[in-house]
Amino acid sequence: MPTPTPARPSRPTPSAPPAPFLAVTADTVVAADFRPRVRHRPPGPYRRLLSTPGARAFTVGNLVARLPMGMFSVSAVVMIAGTRGSYALAGAVTATGLAATALVAPWTARLVDRYGQARVALPATLFAALGSVALLLCVRYGAPAWTLFAAYAATATTPNTGGMARARWSHLLKGDADALHTANSFEQAADELCFMLGPVLAAFLCTALFPEAGTLVGVVLLVTGMLLFTARRSTEPPARPRPTAKAPLRAPGIPPLLVVCLAMGGVFGSMEVVTIAFADAQGHRAAAGAVLALQAAGSCAAGLLYGAIKPAGPAEHRLPWCVAAMTALLTLPLLAASLSGSLPLLALTLLAGGMATAPTMVTTMTLVQHRTPEGRLNEGMTLAVTGLLGGIACGSAAGGWTVEHVSPTAAYGVPVTAAAIALLLTLLPARRTA
Repeated sequence: MPTPTPARPSRPTPSAPPAPFLAVTADTVVAADFRPRVRHRPPGPYRRLLSTPGARAFTVGNLVARLPMGMFSVSAVVMIAGTRGSYALAGAVTATGLAATALVAPWTARLVDRYGQARVALPATLFAALGSVALLLCVRYGAPAWTLFAAYAATATTPNTGGMARARWSHLLKGDADALHTANSFEQAADELCFMLGPVLAAFLCTALFPEAGTLVGVVLLVTGMLLFTARRSTEPPARPRPTAKAPLRAPGIPPLLVVCLAMGGVFGSMEVVTIAFADAQGHRAAAGAVLALQAAGSCAAGLLYGAIKPAGPAEHRLPWCVAAMTALLTLPLLAASLSGSLPLLALTLLAGGMATAPTMVTTMTLVQHRTPEGRLNEGMTLAVTGLLGGIACGSAAGGWTVEHVSPTAAYGVPVTAAAIALLLTLLPARRTA
């Protein structure tokens, strides 16, 4: 007798969504729709940016490598002054390293453009790391003073990590001006964040552990971050072994921008020295780092906000307005120091004053990208950074001279003057073409 075949269980049919409910009560019709509501919220500009294939991976490595940029100079000053008892020697050593970077960095960037980021940036980073380790050992074991200068000068081969990240964004987002604007704003906010956290971390490590701790941790972060960054080859811009384009320094529109960067660097360099001197005069020198961190925080927040909106008009027209806003806001610290002498009020005005920094730098870097010949973007942006470094050195000297020969309060006029010079420089090309 054949065994009956068991019946196959029927597949459950998907239940239809509930229909709207209708009811009549007296003279009222009641309608209720119980169907689920699905709201698709479009992603924000930064979420779309970081959704670019490979973007998050290289961004993490770049941020780790960039954080020590705000650590090394503070670590060197604390380490040298703490062991040798001379701030003059510490300042001279860091100034030598700054001058060496201004000379070497454009050549390093040119090699990066020609042979690729991974082939050049990683060896250059390792050489710079050896220089930092040599400085640490020379300080630790009491080597002659000239060895400190030589060791710190060797760190000048450190690649421009922010410039390499911007070059990758430019390569990935080619043709999408809005996305590139968001990327430039993100990178500028990252710069401000690193220069806000770096000095605080360095000061903590050097004082809480031992004087060489800041430099040691900075070296580890730099090498680790560069290894992670250069390992992401899929997002790396193609190398140009034999570039046909002219050098960025000879490209139309680049030299005026470099002069503007020089003036803006004067703002940053003088503001740092003057704020430290003003806090010291008020008896709160230890609070100077926190006050300067507020300025960087304002710039970071403004950079993120600026990247989330679509800018109106070309960058050439926006730059004078950005510099004018920076000049106007920088008068607030001068007024606060002159009229009240209150350090908390000064901190609030620096927070407000910093809010024009990121939009100005984003617009400047956008112009550098537009005007730099194809295939030489790293070199062009590194030249802009070199201009900033030169301005920082000049601004530090001018601010320090004014503090000593006039007063810390009057010295807040130095960054305002440097910003006003930058504003005049941005207006000159427009007048010539009128």
